Amino acid sequence: MTVARRDFVIAGTRVAPGEVAEVRIKAAESYTAEPVTIPVTVVRGLRQGPTLFLTATIHGDELNGVGIIRDLLLDQPFDELAGCLVAVPVANVPAFLNLDRRLPDRRDLNRAFPGSARGSLTSRVAHSLFQEVVKRSDFGIDLHTAGGDRSNYAQLRADLDHPQAAALAHAFGCPLVVHGAGPDRSLRRAALKAGVPTIVYEAGSPRRLERPYIEVGKRGVVNVLRHLAMLPGEPDTPPLQISLRHTQWVRARAGGILDLKVSLGQPVQRGEEISLNTNPFGRERSALKAPHSGIVIGLTQLPLVHPGDAICHLARPSREELARWRELWLRREAGMGF
Repeated sequence: MTVARRDFVIAGTRVAPGEVAEVRIKAAESYTAEPVTIPVTVVRGLRQGPTLFLTATIHGDELNGVGIIRDLLLDQPFDELAGCLVAVPVANVPAFLNLDRRLPDRRDLNRAFPGSARGSLTSRVAHSLFQEVVKRSDFGIDLHTAGGDRSNYAQLRADLDHPQAAALAHAFGCPLVVHGAGPDRSLRRAALKAGVPTIVYEAGSPRRLERPYIEVGKRGVVNVLRHLAMLPGEPDTPPLQISLRHTQWVRARAGGILDLKVSLGQPVQRGEEISLNTNPFGRERSALKAPHSGIVIGLTQLPLVHPGDAICHLARPSREELARWRELWLRREAGMGF
């Protein structure tokens, strides 16, 4: 066994091989001049290996990632870990305390990286995370849910044109992998630019701990650890994995009371009814239909809509992939697994 000899230092704390440390990164100060700190758990293996970071609640109301990291740290044995796992269950503490997507200065942390030590509150939090966590890592996984009043089917998002990011994305084991570099100044885009391939797990709704999505996410993180040879074993592979390069939000044409006709993950055909809007008297106002065949990867959860509101996020696989997805979907609906 090759023993890791160099200490790992984060926020001034040295973590030796074989140690587990709970540290806090100072990111800001409260109105009462108390430090606002970001809690981080560092698990250091005895053997040499890469460093992987996990971040949750970059948006403070997206909680499934908290459940994923909590379960991993409580239940996953790390006796044979190689390298270093840096887990940040609450990355955006000010927003998390208010169960809010944004920080008190009303900025979006996921549009602020790599941040600045002299910038706004949001920029300073981004800077602290980027300097202490991202730049000390070799790879990263950022855990998210849908925002606002929406919900996402479990999916992995990554820049599939980057070989290392693509390899991580496929190893994670989500059946649906969505291509994209990420928004400008998002964590994954800034991390990749800094040489740290980072992927995003998107699943579920904000302000909830959703056990099925937590289990998928936990399994995916373990798969990546195995892919990187940080844990023994091979990643679990899904029966079908589809890479998606074309998605669009289908939007309401009229306001009204919404009746959804599809569910997350469902395959739909072109022209199939997605939703029906009615006025308060119950008379039909607008039937929204799929503009093309595809897979539902996101849905609004609000029953009341204005014209132009995003209703259904529809991904567009190839005809052959959609046929295979439909076959698996029908098997699941029949109780035969997925």
